[in-house]
Order: sequence, then C-alpha cells, then structure tokens
Amino acid sequence: MILMEQRELGRTGRDVSVVGQGTWQLGGDWGEVREADAFGVLDAAVESGVTFFDTADVYGDGRSEQLIGRYLKERPDARVLVATKMGRRVEQVPENYVLDNFRTWNDRSRSNLGVDTLDLVQLHCPPTAVYSSDAVFDALDTLVAEERIAAYGVSVETCAEALTAIARPGVASVQIILNPFRLKPLDEVLPAALAAGVGIVARVPLASGLLSGKYTEDTVFAPDDHRTYNRHGESFDQGETFSGVEYATGVAAAAEFAALAPQGATAAQTALRWIIQQPGVTSVIPGARSVEQARSNASAAALEPLPQRTLDAVRDLYDRRIRAAVHGRW
Repeated sequence: MILMEQRELGRTGRDVSVVGQGTWQLGGDWGEVREADAFGVLDAAVESGVTFFDTADVYGDGRSEQLIGRYLKERPDARVLVATKMGRRVEQVPENYVLDNFRTWNDRSRSNLGVDTLDLVQLHCPPTAVYSSDAVFDALDTLVAEERIAAYGVSVETCAEALTAIARPGVASVQIILNPFRLKPLDEVLPAALAAGVGIVARVPLASGLLSGKYTEDTVFAPDDHRTYNRHGESFDQGETFSGVEYATGVAAAAEFAALAPQGATAAQTALRWIIQQPGVTSVIPGARSVEQARSNASAAALEPLPQRTLDAVRDLYDRRIRAAVHGRW
C-alpha cells in the first residue's frame, strides 16, 4: 500500500486520508457499474493509500453500502473509516427527522455495511429547518449513546446550513461542495470549521466531471446518469450536478482551468490538489468508475502544492465565468 497524508476528521478523533473515495458512482446513478468493477475501484483506492470511503443509504438504494460492506469483509487489513448518510429515502419534511426513523435508517445501513456501529453518519442534505432543531441533534446524541454510531455529521447544500451545523457541539464533520467552480465556502465555512475543530469533507470536487476537462458541449450522458436527468434540478438540488453551473458555461470554464495544470498533472488532479491545500479541508472525496480513475485521483495527494499564481488564476476564472452563473445561491 502507498502511504498518503492523513488528517484528523474533526471531532471523530480519527485520521483519514486527504483523498478519500466517494462511492455515489458505485450505486448506479452515473450509469451501470458491475460489481467486479466496483470492487476494483475500492481495491485501487485502498492500495493507493485511501483510508476514507463516503457513501449513503440512497446510493443505488443501498447498493453502494452493500458493496463496501462486502469488500471490507474480504479486506480486513484495510483500515478504512466509512461515512454514510441518511434521510433522503423519505419525503423531505422536518417531521421525518425523528429518533425512531433514525434508528430504522441506521439498522438498514448497519445491515448493508455488515457492522454493529457505523463510523460516521451524516444527515444527507436535510430541509434547512432541521439544522436548527434541538430535538434532531438530541436524537443523534442518543444514537451515539446507544453505540449505533460512533460519530455524526452533516452534508449540506449551503454555507448558511454549514455554519449552523458547525455551531452544534456534537457535529464532528461537515460535508460541502467545494471545488474551483464553488469558492463560496472559502470565505466563512472553512475558517469557522477550523476554529471549531470540525472536519470538512469536500464533495463534488470535480463538478460532476467537468473539471476533468474531458467533456465538450456535444458529450452525451446515459439516461440513468444524473448529469442527464438532473441537469436543471429536476430530481434533486441542482447544485449536486455540475456544481449548479450551466453545462455550456462549465465546459468553457473547464477548458480554461485545464490550462492551469502543472506539467505532468491532469486537470482533475490539479482540481483535487487545489482543494487539499485549502486551510480547513480534511479530505476530498472524488468518485471513480474505473481502477485508473481511482488511482489517478489518489495520486493528487502526492503533487506539490500549487503556487500562488495558480491560486490567483483560479480565483480570477471563478470571478469571470462562474460567480454570476450560479447567481450567488451557493
């Protein structure tokens, strides 16, 4: 196994690799992925030094969790912290975020993953009102006391939600969209998390693949790929797909970003390196559908830090092409 830099994941008290493995793709929402290919991705990540898997009970309606559970049973030597999420399998109303439902959802995830205690459970982008509910966080504390979960965090859509969660003393980590096309969290969220000792998990780091620089305006995605069916927020928050940037705008900006990649690095690796070196970030969780992608993503951890001129160029690109396009929502 390759050694990779480890950072403490907030209030979990455990270290994770600076590049983790996102597993939304393994659930099937990015097109079909065979089980053997999924295991290959996970194996390539572990062999590349990854010690952090991120999944959710809704990815493939549990398929992603099940694949991870089976894989780790076959690889007891893999010291991986598995973070899952809960809450998106029911109607999105605050009334559903109660202790009895949490226990039911946890039982399903524990069964899928084949564990008694879940390492980290994150509320999966719940309604905004949930973040202000004392009863919700009391229920999460109860799950910890019952040893159903070791720690809990949140996955958020907005910076305001992140800041509300960071103020909660039991929140171990916040998962938020962060990439060169989504800079808003840099201003307030990352400093607040760093000051509070809360971990930051950067999701959608490649803007649904845009930042790989491989797509054109003519690229066609499969009908069962969210980059087709959720391009304008038809099925869930638009920010989850291409970071909320209109596709044509993103393609043009991605071509410009690719030109910033240092010699020997891909555009995707450059985007991941940019995220890793932002103060306050614990881990970035790119997805992968192939062994090659998993290895390439993990190798971003070994790149030299980007120089200030590149960081300035990323900010300039965002200001010119992206800021107005997302209308300040994110």
